[in-house]
Amino acid sequence: MQTRFSLILSISLLVWTNTVAQSFSDYVNPFVGTDFNGHTFPGATVPFGMVQLSPDTRIDGSWEGCSGYHYSDNKIFGFSHTHLSGTGVSDYGDILIMPQLGRGSFENSVYATSFSHDNEWARPGYYSVRLENNIVAELTASQRVGMHKYTFPAKSYSVVIDLQHRDKLLNGGFELINDSTLKISRVSSAWAQNQHCYAYLESSLPFKIEFNSDSTKALLRYNAESEVLLLKVGVSFTSTLGAQRNLKNEVTHWDFEKVRDEAKMTWDLELGKIEVEDNEEKLKTFYTALYHTMIHPNIATDVNGMYRGMDNKIHKAEGFNYYTVFSLWDTFRATHPLYTIIDRKRTRDFLHTFVKMYEQSGRLPVWELCSNETNCMIGYHSVSVIADALSKGIDDFDIEIAFEAMKRSATVDMFGMNAFMNNGFLFIEDEHESVSKTLEYAYDDWCIAQVAHYLNKPDDYRNFTLSSNAWKNLLDPDTKLMRPRRNSGWLEPFDPKEVNNHFTEANAWQYSFFVPHDVDGLISAMGGSKNFENQMDQLFAESSKTSGRNQVDITGLIGQYAHGNEPSHHIAYLYNHVGKPAKTKKIVHAILEDFYTSEPDGLIGNEDCGQMSAWYVMSALGILDHRA
Repeated sequence: MQTRFSLILSISLLVWTNTVAQSFSDYVNPFVGTDFNGHTFPGATVPFGMVQLSPDTRIDGSWEGCSGYHYSDNKIFGFSHTHLSGTGVSDYGDILIMPQLGRGSFENSVYATSFSHDNEWARPGYYSVRLENNIVAELTASQRVGMHKYTFPAKSYSVVIDLQHRDKLLNGGFELINDSTLKISRVSSAWAQNQHCYAYLESSLPFKIEFNSDSTKALLRYNAESEVLLLKVGVSFTSTLGAQRNLKNEVTHWDFEKVRDEAKMTWDLELGKIEVEDNEEKLKTFYTALYHTMIHPNIATDVNGMYRGMDNKIHKAEGFNYYTVFSLWDTFRATHPLYTIIDRKRTRDFLHTFVKMYEQSGRLPVWELCSNETNCMIGYHSVSVIADALSKGIDDFDIEIAFEAMKRSATVDMFGMNAFMNNGFLFIEDEHESVSKTLEYAYDDWCIAQVAHYLNKPDDYRNFTLSSNAWKNLLDPDTKLMRPRRNSGWLEPFDPKEVNNHFTEANAWQYSFFVPHDVDGLISAMGGSKNFENQMDQLFAESSKTSGRNQVDITGLIGQYAHGNEPSHHIAYLYNHVGKPAKTKKIVHAILEDFYTSEPDGLIGNEDCGQMSAWYVMSALGILDHRA
């Protein structure tokens, strides 16, 4: 299928063979998604790195500022070392550092400084800004180390390190090693309620230090011969010793430009796994989208393999890397399928991580963040990631334990699972978001059935195949829409445009086509191919006005199709299943053209840890069809 790109496509699925990488990173604009509702950040990171060193313009945890940065702001509070890209909840922002002139201040209302986008620049692995006080800040990163370069207009200056920034501080402090070295620890609570972050800081110049009254903020004061200050900050989730090891292993010098250039090279190699040709504007959009699929998940192992597990204990990863930040309700749809094509080794590490998370917590991850289960969103979509990888021959992990974990996730007495198993679906009395949960549980159970078949477990295959048919109990034969059920009947009154508590960030129109594992069955249940096509036509032709509660995630509407949120992302491709590929092509082309650009507001909805960008990449290449 041809879509937006006139492609000369050489997808290096397994190996990148060029000895010299092209400058694919030159097409990337890290500011894309920092405006409107994209929730991205512009700062320095390397692919799937532990460190995301970026400016923070928000300290209130607001929805628009989930990443810590919003393009509409004009004041920077500092540069912190961990950030989330595209989530709908605020967290991270660990180890904030802010340069100041003179003796400096502990108060963020004083040290926050205005800036202009005219004096701001970013590319993959590098960020710089000239602040209003003429301090020039430059940031770069390796996998576990953030490196700062500050150029001051005078030789008397200071740097504040604020552990009170953003999240609620549970515990933390500083240990001075000498006049140029500092250990930092921070345990905080926000979305992740027990988040550990440790740092080991080295300064290129000696400093004198002062702490605030409770030792949660430090001021490093300099009276130096040089206006240029370099800071290296190793980060770890295990301990300050782990942070020290990470720093000593990854950045053994003071050459900022070398770290910056190595970060660029790393990005060029990673982005070069997919090579396309088109005009420059479209290449910017494409490679920026690909870039955003490679921010999360993040490596969580130290250089010696140690990591903090879901049981809050320190473990060692043997033969794999342990990762964190799994936004699985979002990413099972296109992001992880993309990884199985262009990043099979890392996918293998994800599967090993899932198994360890199950062994340490008793469940597969739902929405894991920094070794905390947030229980955000619905379903148990780790099972989809496992089944998809296994179907593509990625099988170098403990499949038997993984299957045990999959069954556990489908039968644990949480979020209406008992009622789902007993009824074969959820009534609204059983559980909120009953329609969405029924549909997504049914899909997940189909995934488990496929793994049972692979493992030759006929009883499990039969049982989970049966429960995967739960969607049939919510399809109203009159409206041909998925409809909430109350007691023994349908919910009255029923408005398919209403956004309410029976659906997850959506309405009946947007969820009525979510049967990705049995599209033929759905077509038949809706009365055959022609009736199904008509129902699809009506979806895209309806008024874009929704009723009920305001849902900020529902954006990018074409009729009642909402591209700004995940439940709609497969729908355009369903025309292929009724022999109407031209209609798929028309709608996908419109989405690619109208909803994605290379500007800061170039994402019409929540980035959701790379899902919207993965949809773009897969659709632009013509390899996304959502066929089960």
